[in-house]
Amino acid sequence: MPRMGQRARALRAGMSAMPGTPAALRARPLRRSRACRQRGIALVLTLWITVLLTAIAAGFAYSMRTEALAAGNAIGGAKVRAAADGAVERAVFELTRPRLPGAWLPDGTPHAWDDDGTRIVVRSTDETAKIDLNAANELLLRGLFTNVGGADPDTAARIVDAMLDWRDPDDLRRPNGAEAPDYVAAGAKVVPANAPFETVGEVSRVMGMTPSIYARIADSVTVYSRQRGINPATASRDVLLALPNVDAAAVDAYVATREQALASGAPPSPFPGASGMTSGAVQVWRVRAEASLPDGVTFVREAVVRPSPDPARPLVVLAWIEGASAPVAAAATSDDNDAIRP
Repeated sequence: MPRMGQRARALRAGMSAMPGTPAALRARPLRRSRACRQRGIALVLTLWITVLLTAIAAGFAYSMRTEALAAGNAIGGAKVRAAADGAVERAVFELTRPRLPGAWLPDGTPHAWDDDGTRIVVRSTDETAKIDLNAANELLLRGLFTNVGGADPDTAARIVDAMLDWRDPDDLRRPNGAEAPDYVAAGAKVVPANAPFETVGEVSRVMGMTPSIYARIADSVTVYSRQRGINPATASRDVLLALPNVDAAAVDAYVATREQALASGAPPSPFPGASGMTSGAVQVWRVRAEASLPDGVTFVREAVVRPSPDPARPLVVLAWIEGASAPVAAAATSDDNDAIRP
């Protein structure tokens, strides 16, 4: 009997371990569900890793593109800067040549050419055609503020005296002028420098000067000519109107005659109204060179230069600044960069 009980228990245990038994059937779905969960987790991790690697690759590609663009812009900027600087040197060379037909003149005429894909436009003007803020006398300055700036005689007299107080080295106040205590009392943030004007914009700080007056006279003044008078042959109509004892009719007649003479290649005649107010023989030029690439990279160089009799230093640079881009207002004269006349 005991042996039969043992056999029965062994038989039941063996039957429970067979694949077809209910216990085995219950264990198989559990193992399958666990494997499915593991595969799902692995798939999610793979997707996250793929997204992360894609983001890293995209960031690296964007960084490389940005660096490539920056490098391209730096190369383009260096190219147009060198082209503009070289164009200034060519303009000075052309201006120092004999005044033969077709020679460059400091009259603002634009000259344009292409140099290895770089478009260059150069303009040259005569700086002695303007009124020097540091050298002009009282009569010329009063004519500037009344006839060009639109100020009444009393306002013009106050501005002129204040200008003279600004540029002289002492602290003595002129009858209608202003020195440091007057600026302080008026609450101004600046006081007179008691030194020559360094820039044209500095005159806008003179007591009595208004934005409207300054806007009218800004294009007619300079600090680089160092001449007491002006060059009537190249001066603008506004500058000629600033001369003492001249009227608009005489200025307009002279400008028309001057244009006819220049068109025919003849030198312009002297302006009778400029007697005693003409500049000396020293030439001072302002050269503006703008170089641009097809992709829009642009650089503008402005220089104020004057020739020197010293062979070791044939050219004196008075200003060398980076200018602002401006649209071309007139059609430029085309010049072949490689065809410099012998």
